[in-house]
Amino acid sequence: MLVKLIRYMRSYVKESILGPLFKLLEATFELFVPLVIASMIDKGIRLSDTGHIFKMGGVLLFLGVVGLAFSITAQYFAARAAVGTAAKIRKTLFERVTRLSAEQLNKTGVSALTQRLTGDVDQVQNGINLTLRLLLRSPFVVFGAMVMAFFVDAKSAWVFAVAIPILGLLVFGVMAWSLPLFKRAQQAMDLAMGITRENLTGARVIRAFGREKEENERFTRQAETLSERKRKAGHISALTGPLTCVVVNLALAALIYTGALRVEGGAITQGELVALVNYMSQILVELIKFANLIVSITKALACFGRVQSVIELDENAPGNEKNRVMNAENDVVVKFDRVTFTYPGAGAPSITDVTFEAKKGETIGIVGPTGSGKSTIVQLITRFYDATYGKIFMYGQDVTALSSKDLRNRTGIVEQKTLLFSGTIEDNIRWGKTNADENEIVNALSSAQGLDIISSKSEGLNAPVGQGGRALSGGQKQRVAIARALVRKPEILILDDSASALDFATDARLRAAIRNMQGESTVFIISQRASSVRHADKILVMEEGVVKAMGTHETLMETSDLYREIYFSQFPEGEAYV
Repeated sequence: MLVKLIRYMRSYVKESILGPLFKLLEATFELFVPLVIASMIDKGIRLSDTGHIFKMGGVLLFLGVVGLAFSITAQYFAARAAVGTAAKIRKTLFERVTRLSAEQLNKTGVSALTQRLTGDVDQVQNGINLTLRLLLRSPFVVFGAMVMAFFVDAKSAWVFAVAIPILGLLVFGVMAWSLPLFKRAQQAMDLAMGITRENLTGARVIRAFGREKEENERFTRQAETLSERKRKAGHISALTGPLTCVVVNLALAALIYTGALRVEGGAITQGELVALVNYMSQILVELIKFANLIVSITKALACFGRVQSVIELDENAPGNEKNRVMNAENDVVVKFDRVTFTYPGAGAPSITDVTFEAKKGETIGIVGPTGSGKSTIVQLITRFYDATYGKIFMYGQDVTALSSKDLRNRTGIVEQKTLLFSGTIEDNIRWGKTNADENEIVNALSSAQGLDIISSKSEGLNAPVGQGGRALSGGQKQRVAIARALVRKPEILILDDSASALDFATDARLRAAIRNMQGESTVFIISQRASSVRHADKILVMEEGVVKAMGTHETLMETSDLYREIYFSQFPEGEAYV
């Protein structure tokens, strides 16, 4: 995992080298401070040499100022590398998220992906910053202090040689113990984020049904689970500080005792004993920093592992292939050949043994009860999923051998759940064709029966649209989405229950407009309304994932009991809007 993280830092090799280097220079100056203080005590204070005291004071000031300059410089380079690497990881992750298949998106979850793009990447950034500043500095100071202690008095310095290995075992032992716990805590965070997102998105529904108490309790239970896991991981990682202090203080006590005997025997001076104690104190401070660094690195690696798990999701999932562009010369635009499809994790197929074909310029209507598999056909046509069994052909070519991007560029789709983006009405329609001029946009909006939307707003096409389509009604959002699909003049137009929020008269005018502008387009209309598919060239009547009947409206009225039941349940008088 560490090797993969380093790959993202290749663009910041200079910063990754200079940051630690300046920190080591700062640490080198810091290691001379106890010797200067020892000289000040032995030659200045003990001999009452004021000049020497001021001289050593000036040396301490010089060491402090230069060390501060090195520290600031190191922080600059470390921050630059950390922020740049995090930006690169976030960009790579976002690009991967935009290429995830429908199955991968559903399995990972929106909340988990949001957490990886925000909190997880931020944790990685913090870990890189601390690592560049402390990973080399702290061990350097620890071992440097031990070497300097041996330089001062080898017999007293044995305490350092015993204490440092024990401290190393403590730090790395706690790291190995806490890493799995932090991973479990992050998993609980994903679940808590999911509940939060559901409640924020569905706040009106929750209030409408008076479910505030139940949702509060559900969130509280998950928050308690998260708190418990974080508390357990925190308790383990928090052991590092106290255990380190215990070992260092025991070593410090042994050092003072040994040093006192050495001073009394005249082997070392008082200043040298103070220098030894200062070196032990430096080791204590650096080991505490190093212990906190290990905790941060543990969290950062756990978070990076979660980020990398998304980046490394199978690129060959349905819809992600980069294969050849289709040849659109065949008259049969879409053909299903005994297609069966089961959603991942589902116990039974959503559609079974579906066979039909749609020729260029035809309109295909698909009707049936809720859950009959109508929308599943849309998912397969657009290659959000691949068939479990059977074959799907586009212009006579197997879709699995074609470029999904090319397929979708030829397709205009309006799904059941209308999704608009923040911006303006014009911005949203341009999603269908980025270089569309104003006349094309207005014509598409006119065909979608949406001219009244811009005429009712003073800004016209520049009227603002909030995230998700706020500021527009359900019917207005559907008509803008239809215009977005129509403006690209697609070869395949899919309307998946896209007029559910429209009244029958508007729906009828919309269908008439689509028929008039259809030309060479092949249109799929999926609807609960029999009137919406009445004029289709071919109507598929579905029930429980099976095509029960197929034909024109007139033929089905004579031959299909299910179609007649659907039709007369909506129009008891036998008449429908045309």
